[in-house]
Amino acid sequence: MPLNLLPEQSRWSVGALLHLLVLATSFSGAAPVRAQASGEVEFTRGVGYAQTPGQGARILGKGLTFKEGDTLSTAEGSTAIVRMQDGTRMTLRPGTDLVVQRYQYREGASDNSMVMQLFSGGLRAITGLIAKGSPDAAKLQTKTATIGIRGTDFDARICQRDCAGEAAKVSEAARSNAVQASAKLVATQGEIMAVDGAGARRRLVDGGSIYPGETVETGAAARGVLAFRDDSRLTLGAATRFRVDTFVFDEKNPSDGRFLVSLLRGSARALTGLISKANNRNVGFTTATATIGIRGTGLDIECGDSCSFFTWLGTIEVTPTGSFGTAGQTALQVLSAGQGLFVSSTGMRALSAPIPAMENLPRPDTVPVDSKQLFSSAALPVDEQGLYVFVRDGHIEVTTSSETLHLGKGETGFAGDTGRTVRPLQIPLFLDFDRTPKPDSTNPMLQTVLNETVSRPANQCR
Repeated sequence: MPLNLLPEQSRWSVGALLHLLVLATSFSGAAPVRAQASGEVEFTRGVGYAQTPGQGARILGKGLTFKEGDTLSTAEGSTAIVRMQDGTRMTLRPGTDLVVQRYQYREGASDNSMVMQLFSGGLRAITGLIAKGSPDAAKLQTKTATIGIRGTDFDARICQRDCAGEAAKVSEAARSNAVQASAKLVATQGEIMAVDGAGARRRLVDGGSIYPGETVETGAAARGVLAFRDDSRLTLGAATRFRVDTFVFDEKNPSDGRFLVSLLRGSARALTGLISKANNRNVGFTTATATIGIRGTGLDIECGDSCSFFTWLGTIEVTPTGSFGTAGQTALQVLSAGQGLFVSSTGMRALSAPIPAMENLPRPDTVPVDSKQLFSSAALPVDEQGLYVFVRDGHIEVTTSSETLHLGKGETGFAGDTGRTVRPLQIPLFLDFDRTPKPDSTNPMLQTVLNETVSRPANQCR
């Protein structure tokens, strides 16, 4: 637990605090405990300390190592950048109290884990190999909520009255806290990956975000449901590759939206949403053997070298893309509910029954989806006290005693003491314009000094 002196340290001079720490270390009498280091300090400015339970406090300084069980603290006006053994880097904000509750890391091991406890203040973090290796291996616990870290770049801050005061000093207008993801994944089973346009791969779990241009790949025994922002739903079967080619949606102007996707391989059950209802000409599915136009519908698709289509709600238009050699076979085919079509590179034929491979794959309209936790925003008072999280990249899961909020790239979330979670309508100014250096800053001292110079009133003495 944090030292009782922490709430008072903002009233002490640097010299007084250093003297106290030296005395605490001198009279501690406890023999040093040798344990594997969890990380070390890379940069400090101001006063901070590390303390092992039962031992004296150690002054934070470049090169100081710390281990599992240690408390890391910074005084008001002070910061520290630390690096963990797995490559995780964190900037501890002023007035922070962080406990390394559990830290286990061995290169290549399957049981690596990291649990931090944040009691006050906040941090800016870029996670390393532990969070990237397993979706449940890295957590940050607070009194209000637990942050599940899925391999990400994020800020977390516990606000009392200080945050509103910082926001009041920012003259810029607040940005909208809009969800940038096209869809988020729910009801996952097995291993599911997302591949971006540059070929980078990341593991997806419930709440994971999908962006335009990305391909979703499911494992041999995997499946999951993609919930899109326009209420479209797609259940992806095993061994499937599915790409979001274009997704544009504004709930105030759904007729201007575009929903263009491709099933590259595998199986999918789809239910179209608000874009289709407002302007079905802007919705389309592409496969290896045909393109599908939507008239507001539910359909099944299975594709390998050939493709099968079956409609269970509404109407679809199937246009084969192959050259079949038989007059009329490349013409558009209209399928109503209960009708299907098989299309290969050499021909096509009608299907009178549902596709057998879909029997064990749930229709997306039967899978519960909590759109509030995935996409919705709500007004939040600027002085609301609690835990704030801002995600620069990756996926964060904020879990309280009663709710779970999933945050993707560019999103901010809040968790209150009552267990309520909210995605604020706007990104809080104290997060968006945080002057604390990020942990990957090339020159944190220079950045800190420049930030202080910029923020100092013109009439303040230097």
